Amino acid sequence: MMTGAILNPVNSSIIAVALAPIGAALGADASETAWLISALYLATSIGQPLAGRLVDMYGPRRLFLAGAALTGIAGVLGTLAPNLGVLVAARVILGFGTCAGYPAAMYLIRSEADRTGMKSPAGVLTALAVATQTIAVVGPTLGGLLIGVGGWRSTFAVNIPLAIACLVLGLLFLPAHLPAQAAPAETAPAQAAPARTPGVPARTPGAPARTPGVPARTPGAAPARARIDAVGILLFAATLVSLLLFLMDTRLDRVWLLAVTVLAGAGFALRELRATDPFIDVRVFAGNVPLLATYARTLVGYTVSYAFIYGFTQWLEDGRGLSASAAGLVLLPTFAVGIVVSALTGRRAAVLGKLVVGAAVQLAACALLLVLGDHTAVWILVTVTALLGLPQGLISLANQNALYHQADPARMGASSGLLRTFMYLGAMVSSSATGAFFGRRATTEGLHGLAVFMLAAAAVLLVLTVADRSLAVPAARETAGAGRAS
Repeated sequence: MMTGAILNPVNSSIIAVALAPIGAALGADASETAWLISALYLATSIGQPLAGRLVDMYGPRRLFLAGAALTGIAGVLGTLAPNLGVLVAARVILGFGTCAGYPAAMYLIRSEADRTGMKSPAGVLTALAVATQTIAVVGPTLGGLLIGVGGWRSTFAVNIPLAIACLVLGLLFLPAHLPAQAAPAETAPAQAAPARTPGVPARTPGAPARTPGVPARTPGAAPARARIDAVGILLFAATLVSLLLFLMDTRLDRVWLLAVTVLAGAGFALRELRATDPFIDVRVFAGNVPLLATYARTLVGYTVSYAFIYGFTQWLEDGRGLSASAAGLVLLPTFAVGIVVSALTGRRAAVLGKLVVGAAVQLAACALLLVLGDHTAVWILVTVTALLGLPQGLISLANQNALYHQADPARMGASSGLLRTFMYLGAMVSSSATGAFFGRRATTEGLHGLAVFMLAAAAVLLVLTVADRSLAVPAARETAGAGRAS
């Protein structure tokens, strides 16, 4: 599952250092190559909750294998692409293909925890956070190395062996899933009340928080006679596509796209309220304020993170004059520090402390970007990237752990997919800001303007964290056995 889960975050960031050589090879300018980023974001933002819902309905095996196959096809298509249009199509296929890994992993973790009675699988959740979020920072480093060895096409070709590995491992190890399972009393013995996670409101054992009037579901089992809500999916897609198209190019003559977003969103909400088996159960989500707050923190946190990954990387090449491989190596400390921080703090269930420290360090790191210039020493650049690794490890891990305990287990796949959607909404906001501040070239002046924007977003994250009273709920002490189980 970890192999499949890394495909999406790595491919979302590996392209950062490949845009310039792709443009030079195919005769495309920066505004055209930007579609290589936007295409994956559009596909992923729609595909993640869709894949998650399908995982909830049919289990992880089918979706994981189908996604791996699409990833391999996209790798071949991108490697052989004769023009930019084919490359964009490959990125769209890649976006959909890499959608299943994360919701499938969260589904399996939750199902196994319910089956075995494991109170807090913190170790597994930490590994997943590293695989799906912290590791995104290694994308530019990996991309720079691949370009140095085999040119920009190698950033697409690397997906071929990874897809094959996912297919083989999925066929060998992923369990089959039956859409209809036994009733709760037949599937598992009664269990003691699980320990509460710091910063996450407690739920009744075996029964997630529900909105009045919404029937309960069996954790780990798909709803009886579940149907695909095609109309809801189309309205959700229309809402996201119109919003993301506006964020890609925020001009006054494109404000009509926001009107489309509002109308499609309203239609989507009405449809889901009336649907027997909705694509996204808005009644449950609307009644789960802590989960909505987690989505909001994810949006703001990744706005800062992706502004750094793309904006700072472009400045390293254009403003500081580093090569693609050298720029990737400068970013390596962010990846290394993020992994170390996740490993050291992952078994600590507390959420609030991680978020407060992560947001505060983000503020400090963004402030340091204001002092960088065209001739800043490399060791200072490395210091800044290392500092940014700390919030990269803390914030993503804390939000994932919060979602694990806040979401309805019966909709863990869809809830996890939506977490990724909000992550990529943040990426699109950062992409729009990067384009606005940099224009045709990533200058130091543009970097400083972007840093001010990042400072504001980091401040919003800190305010959202402190204002969320649910994160301050006192927690019961976990037993030693629970720690060993995690």
